[in-house]
Formats: sequence, C-alpha cells, structure tokens
Amino acid sequence: ELGMATILWCYTRNNAFKADKDYHVSADLTGQANHLGVTIEADIIKQKMPENNGGYNAVKFGKTHKKVYTDLSTDHPIDLTRYQVINNYMGRMGLINSGGASGENDFAEAARTAVINKRAGGMGLISGRKAFQRPMNEGVQLLNLIQDVYADKTITIA
Repeated sequence: ELGMATILWCYTRNNAFKADKDYHVSADLTGQANHLGVTIEADIIKQKMPENNGGYNAVKFGKTHKKVYTDLSTDHPIDLTRYQVINNYMGRMGLINSGGASGENDFAEAARTAVINKRAGGMGLISGRKAFQRPMNEGVQLLNLIQDVYADKTITIA
C-alpha cells in the first residue's frame, strides 16, 4: 500500500556548467534539476548545497528574467537553498542537502548545512562520509549534532 520511497540524487553534471565559476552548484540550475526530479514523482530530492546563482545566464541556457537574480533572491545561503525548495513544488517534495566530503571542519560544516537547510524549508541532511569515515563515537556525535539542529524548535524558517 505505501510502496517504496524514492530518494533521487538530482546533481547537475555537464562540463559546460563551468564558466567563470562552477555552476554545478548554482541555485537556478540545481533548482531546475530538482524540478525535473519532482516532476517524475521522486519522494525526496537530494541536492548539493548551492554556492552561487546565475547559472542560466552564465551558460546561456534557458529563459529567465533578471529580477530572479536581483529582486527575488540574494546571495545568502538560505535564499539560495530556498530557491531549491521552491523548485520542489514549494517544499511539497522534501529537499535534503548532501553533507559533502569529509574534512577538517566536519562538525561546523554539518551544523551550518543543517541550519541553512532547515531555515530554507528543507527537511534534512545526508551525512555519509562525514559521519562514517571516522571513529564510531565521533560519527555518532556528528549525527547527534545534526539531529539536534532539526529537533531545536528555536531554529525556524527564515
């Protein structure tokens, strides 16, 4: 009756998306990838955290309006992530952001990503390598930190 949930990785992959910046993590291009994912009825969309915007203009693809970049959004990470949520049918299909590769500042990066995702209207964070490529107790601490962000009622939608 309930079936199997589909979590779809909607990453952009195209060498043409590298112009003056790496637009693989552009809010508008990743948002369009998210839209395609929800259109084919994925239950949850996994997407990289956006780092910039303006991919359509940079790669000269698609139709858009300059106000999308000047009046309707900012370069703030929460706004960029909100752009992804909007492309998930205004959050009706859940957005989870990826945690990225493991590094020196994993705890700070995981907390930051979780707060941005939650404040933008997303529903979670996948943290594979950051949690599982370290000693068990550290991995559990990292996952608990992420859980604490989503359980904290004072961290709300911006």
